[in-house]
Amino acid sequence: MTEESLYDVWWEYKGEGEQGMEDDHLPHWRRVLRFIPVEDLSESNVLDFGCNQGGFLRLLYEERPFKQGIGTDLARQSIEVANSRKGHLPIQYLATSMPEQYEHYFDYAFSLAVIYLLPDLDDHAIKIKGVLKPGGVYYATFVDYSGNPSLPNIRDRINSNAALPMQEHTIDSVANAFLKEGFKIGIRRMTPADFVDVSSGKKWFNTIEDHLQYVYEQAYLLRIVAPR
Repeated sequence: MTEESLYDVWWEYKGEGEQGMEDDHLPHWRRVLRFIPVEDLSESNVLDFGCNQGGFLRLLYEERPFKQGIGTDLARQSIEVANSRKGHLPIQYLATSMPEQYEHYFDYAFSLAVIYLLPDLDDHAIKIKGVLKPGGVYYATFVDYSGNPSLPNIRDRINSNAALPMQEHTIDSVANAFLKEGFKIGIRRMTPADFVDVSSGKKWFNTIEDHLQYVYEQAYLLRIVAPR
């Protein structure tokens, strides 16, 4: 990691910015936690990879208190905001791509809507293996847009407004990067249990059908377990 790898903010879309992105992601974070078995994190060290303004770790602590949390992100200003909001919570936010100094330190790691931005999945798998304890668990969300007709629109919106471009990974390429490092992987679709709100999808999807394809068929949660 070099200083040049960092930037000020990731999402630069006029009128939205990082706070708008955090507001949009909050329902996603709550939904993800409903898909994860309730686990006692009270003695656990937790990593949020790609934490942005730190909202997920604060939500996680509210619902499932943990021993210590570390959030990492490349956006300097977002990390400053995250640290200003943590109060007395046992959380530290760092402007870095990965806290390699925390070797085999974390019981759990999370990355929510981040993997699609990583150019080198093999390197990411190696680094996650390095910071997880043996048997530690990495929960990651991923959307495989490869079969979605709205992919060109989604790619253009991200690449025109974000500090990092979208990488067109598939669920196979993501899973295989971790399988090569000896991880055990479980995958589930994050299918909704209620009505799908399509009112906000127009900025991403060309049609409602494309939106529903994403929701019901292409949104995944991976449970990736480090080798012991």
